[in-house]
Amino acid sequence: MWIWLGLISMLLLGLYDLCKKYALNDNAVLPTLFLSNLTSVCLVIPVLFGSLFAPEWMEKIGLYAAPMPLLWHKYMVIKALIVGTSWICAYFALKHLPISIVSPIRASGPVWTLFGAIVLFHEQPSPMQWAGMGLIFFCYLLFSLLGREEGIHFHRSKWVGLIFVATLIGTCSTLFDKWLIHGQGMAPIQVLAWYFVYLGIFFTLVNALLWWPNRKRITTFKWRWTIPWIGILLVIADFVYFVGVSDPDALIVILSVLRRCSVLVSFFVGAILFREVNKRKKAWVLMGIMVGVLLIILSER
Repeated sequence: MWIWLGLISMLLLGLYDLCKKYALNDNAVLPTLFLSNLTSVCLVIPVLFGSLFAPEWMEKIGLYAAPMPLLWHKYMVIKALIVGTSWICAYFALKHLPISIVSPIRASGPVWTLFGAIVLFHEQPSPMQWAGMGLIFFCYLLFSLLGREEGIHFHRSKWVGLIFVATLIGTCSTLFDKWLIHGQGMAPIQVLAWYFVYLGIFFTLVNALLWWPNRKRITTFKWRWTIPWIGILLVIADFVYFVGVSDPDALIVILSVLRRCSVLVSFFVGAILFREVNKRKKAWVLMGIMVGVLLIILSER
């Protein structure tokens, strides 16, 4: 059963990336972020109220988010700032870059997580992990050469720089999650529900301070049906993943690999939908990155 849950989560995350790209084409980024996250908040609010007023029933269905001490709420504010900043960078980059460039870079998150684990937790990479990192960096070089054919210079493009920054900041979020769940004892459902709430506050402030006063001088916002689906797909994908992880027979390594394979959905479907060029060449480089990611993840067994 947990294998099917992993596959469902993979498919939902791939569709999530496609919805983001469609929603952002020639559209204002900040209100898109705000409204898509508002949808996520609407989905998690019932979990928080249900946990408050019907804890036994919520615990029975596996959605109980226990009350948290004030310190944990401060941690959730920090996580919301990290994730919100990462998403702003990623959304602006996705608006201006082909999804066939963005998706592979985002998929390489494990290599940066590994670097963070080396620096923060003093982990020693195995030979397989070193091989995975080397392969991914080699593929980055190939991607930079392919990008030049489309007029995208990796070392000069601010949008490529933003997607790398988004990936690095996202790595900080992954390491922070590890510390919250394993170091502080927080339940995944607590993290999932509360950080969406604080993200909602974060994006409200960002839009009120940065977008609304300047809305007539920057890109016009256009409503698209994919905007709420961004939030819906993300929450359901994460929930399905957590249900799969909770299965006693589940192998976290396999689930992690399946989650990363969502890039295959967004890459191949997105490249066709948005009529992007160099699909075949990029596909080979993407496969190299996925092999590198696979080496890093499987070496953690």
